[in-house]
Amino acid sequence: MTYGEILFRTVTSFIALLVLTRLLGKKQVGHLTFFNYVTGITFGSTTAEIIVNKQITLLQGLSSLVLWSLLAFIIAWAGLRSVKTREILDGQPTILVKQGKILEKALAKQHLNIDDLSMLLRNKDVFSPEEVEFAILEPDGQLSVLKKEELLPATKKDIKATITTIHRIPTELIVDGKIVEKNLGKLEVSVAWLNQQLKKANIHSLDQVFYAELQLDGTLYIDKYQDSIL
Repeated sequence: MTYGEILFRTVTSFIALLVLTRLLGKKQVGHLTFFNYVTGITFGSTTAEIIVNKQITLLQGLSSLVLWSLLAFIIAWAGLRSVKTREILDGQPTILVKQGKILEKALAKQHLNIDDLSMLLRNKDVFSPEEVEFAILEPDGQLSVLKKEELLPATKKDIKATITTIHRIPTELIVDGKIVEKNLGKLEVSVAWLNQQLKKANIHSLDQVFYAELQLDGTLYIDKYQDSIL
């Protein structure tokens, strides 16, 4: 196999993999379930074989990728249509801790030991099962934890504080010294206002700005290329 052929196979496989992954959606990219995880590994190994294995023609390899993607799409569609199918493919959440008590049978069924559970809890800033009302192992292997009510942080609603409705999220206006025009339009912010805010921060050129973001309170967060940190 010549270097030119390897290069052609690599570029073609890369484009095919990118397109097929985009078609399958963000759930596949995030490996949210065991099936998504297996599909991702298969995609990677198949693509590697296409590139380096000269006994597999490019057409055969691409056909395999497309067929696997089609099967994955059909399975995902079936999961949307049927709760039972979704349970078979994705599995169900499993309660591991309930009202501070560890459910040993559920732990064993998931092939976890107490050290595994302790690690998963610590990742959620919980250092004792006694603090937990419910700990649920999700189909993607992550642990969701609800602390006991007396250990939950107080909210604005709890202390009857004034609640402000959030109409937008922090939005980038400058990236790598360039204005993000589409975001200015969405936020109805003018270039003149942006330049005015930069001048207030003693910035006279976009080239000085690495990143700028409009905050929830209407102020502008600015990060310069060369920050002075004492």
